[in-house]
Order: sequence, then structure tokens, then C-alpha cells
Amino acid sequence: MTSAPSLTLGIEEEFQLIDPISRDLKSHILEILDDGKTVIAEHVKSEIHQSVAEVGTGICQNIQQADGEVRNLRRILRDIAADKGLKIAAAGTHPFASWREQLITPSAHYDSLIEEMQLIARANLIFGLHVHIGIEDRDLQIQIMNEFRYFLPHLLALSTNSPFWLGTDTGLKSFRTKVFDRYPRTNIPDSYESYSQFEDFVDLLIQTNCINNRKKIWWDIRPHAVFPTLEVRVCDIPMLADETICLAALIQAIAAKLYKLRAKNLGFRQYSRALLMENKWRASRYGIRGKLVDFGRGVEVDEPTLILELLEFIDDVVDGLGSRKQCEYVHTILARGTGADRQVEVFRKTNQINSVVDYICEETVTGL
Repeated sequence: MTSAPSLTLGIEEEFQLIDPISRDLKSHILEILDDGKTVIAEHVKSEIHQSVAEVGTGICQNIQQADGEVRNLRRILRDIAADKGLKIAAAGTHPFASWREQLITPSAHYDSLIEEMQLIARANLIFGLHVHIGIEDRDLQIQIMNEFRYFLPHLLALSTNSPFWLGTDTGLKSFRTKVFDRYPRTNIPDSYESYSQFEDFVDLLIQTNCINNRKKIWWDIRPHAVFPTLEVRVCDIPMLADETICLAALIQAIAAKLYKLRAKNLGFRQYSRALLMENKWRASRYGIRGKLVDFGRGVEVDEPTLILELLEFIDDVVDGLGSRKQCEYVHTILARGTGADRQVEVFRKTNQINSVVDYICEETVTGL
């Protein structure tokens, strides 16, 4: 029997750097990194655009430690940005900024990515939440990944926070997902029989010059190329730290429950990628206000009902993880709406896109 996974947590959040006067993005990550080196060192790094700041926790043993680190990193980044006359914002897309006006971070890696991807890389002005769960056995990673795929649309729906693109209400709750779709090797992966089968797939891509390293697998969930973790990448970055912690707690609990079933020689039913992608589309389009398909019963079900069923599914593991309170924050999200719902509401009330940016900035630092 495979030894139990540690189920440690690592959380990465990608923030927007905002000019408080114009409310536009500000290409200022190099200056942020200069100050950040003495404060949070390896916890802050650049992305392809200089208007993006990514921060990441260390390895957290439980959700309480992760909560403390997420809030502390947001607080430190807020303060460093404020010293530069900037604000930070947590949303999957900026409400009106144009990718054409963003400076690219000077780096051989990013130069290579742009050479390969061209406009697709330049236009990839998006901001996500990545959650790592410690699963040390590589074959167990694959087994849990296969079954976890079913829940990715549920998590996306709860995280939706990118309804605007280039100043337009797109009508989608997560337009970020559609921007990222243009990259190769994204979305929900196929299932794999074993880690060696997954390795064979990656090795073939490298051998045939499709990719030059293992990190260029950008699926919504993936075995990390370096760390002994299963990385869930489907979510928009939420506005509130409370929402980030809720999503991380849910991700950890789903992994724990799937392992518990497997330890009892019970499996969770797997569905084809094609079917799962139907639910992902619905989640990106409607968020928690729409319906997903219950493929087992062959019926549409309101998303909130499925989220409550998810809480029931993980109910027997959350107390052992110490995360009941954090998981039950789902009720608040369902009541208040996701970041996307709230952004659209602000815009409809004010008819001012700048008011949406102001709202995002305020929410980003709430509760710190």
C-alpha cells in the first residue's frame, strides 16, 4: 500500500500592479523585486508582463499556516507597492488594460516563450491562483489527478473573477480561461494509467521538439515537474484572501477524500475529458449562477446544489485537516457571489469601469 501523502499546501497568487490615478496596469515589477528581495526574497517573482507580481507561500503543513502566509504576503506586497505609489489588485483579468501596452520582463526565458508563441504569449495578460498539494508518490499523484479532474469545473465556478476584457463585459464569468485556452497543452488533461505513461508522453514531446522542458505542460491540474506536488491551476485569482483560502482548503480536502477512498480500494468514477470540458465551459460562462451536468444521472443541476454536494463529499475529512471553517466559507461565496458577479454588479450600478478597478483594489486588501 502506498504511504499516505503529506497533503501539505503551497499557494501562488498573481497580482496586478495598478496606477491609482489612471487605474491602468503599471509595468513596475522590477522595482517591486528590488525592494522585495530584502523583505520576502524568494516569495515574490516576475511573470512575462512587468505589470504582474506573483507571490507564493512556503510549504504549509495545514490551512491555518497557509492562511497566515497568504495574508502576510498580500500585506507585504501591498506595502511595497504603496511605497512606489501603486496599488495591487486581485482579478483574473484587468477590466480595461490592453496587453499591447504592457512591457515584457527582460529574461531569456520570456524572450524564448515569445519567439515560440508570438502574439499568443504577448496577449496572455491573465492572473491565476495555483495550489500545490503534497503527494509524494508519483503514481498516486496520477491516480488522484485522474479522479480530481471531475471537480475542476466546480472550483473554477467558485473562483470566477474575470468578466471584463479590454473594457468590455464579455458575458463570461471567467474570460481568463478563454485567453489561456490559446496556449497549447492547457485545459483539463486526459487520464493516465500510471506516472510512467505520463512520463512517456512528456518525453515524446521533448524528443520531437514540441517542448524543451517539462514545465511547458500548462494543464488545469498537473504533476509538478520539480516539486512532489499535484498542482491545481484552474482557478482565477479571487479578490479576497478569504476566497483564496477557501479554494485551497477545498482542493486539499478533495485530494484527501480521493486518497481515503483509494486507501479503502474504492475509486471515484472517471469521465471522459470531452464531458468534463462541457462542464468547464459552463463554469467559465456562468460561474455559480448556472448549471453543470451531473453525468452519472445525466441531468443538469444548479451549480450551488453541486457545490453543497461537494461539501457533503468532503465532510468526513475536513475535521482531520482542520479546515471545516475554511471550506464552509463556500456558503459566503454562494450568498455574495463570486468576484465576477460583484464586478459586474459594480459596473451596472456605476457605469464606470474605473469604479470596478477601485472595487477590486479595495477587496484585495480586505481582511489583511
